[in-house]
Amino acid sequence: MRQKEKGSKELVERLYAAIREVGKQGELTREVIAELLGLNKTDLAGVDFLYSRDGVCTAGELAKATGLTSGSTTALIDRLQEAGYAVREADPVDRRRQLVRLSDRAHAGCQALYEPIRKDLFHFWSKYSVQELQLIESFLIEGIQFHEKSLEHLRSSQPHFRKTKEKFSSKARKQP
Repeated sequence: MRQKEKGSKELVERLYAAIREVGKQGELTREVIAELLGLNKTDLAGVDFLYSRDGVCTAGELAKATGLTSGSTTALIDRLQEAGYAVREADPVDRRRQLVRLSDRAHAGCQALYEPIRKDLFHFWSKYSVQELQLIESFLIEGIQFHEKSLEHLRSSQPHFRKTKEKFSSKARKQP
């Protein structure tokens, strides 16, 4: 029994390390894609979200997806529009609202970069059974929900950490 618990703990540790590595590889991939598209990481996050939404979303949806404030989201949309990656359009359903649409050029660039990766991943994933894929999907969805809750907790604890950060910053300035 004890051996099983130890093995389980080691497996969970390896899983934790592997998931962190997947995150790191994803971040490195985003850096390369951002460089190839001539974007910074924040702007790529906006383009990537638009691409994942068939090229169109509201500013509010973009803000939520990127974690930016409304003012920062407006600046993001301005930069994307100025660079030719996005356009603003009136919402046909609600004229008070504007939609952000990925430009044809940006869509083609995203497709050229993302489609080969997507194709390779689909080929890789197809080696798993339906049951295994359902388990992986469940694991990932629950992990996403866990991280969303963790982010809410981190954001709600910001005042405490700002004070701690200020303490560290003031101590660092006082030391020679």
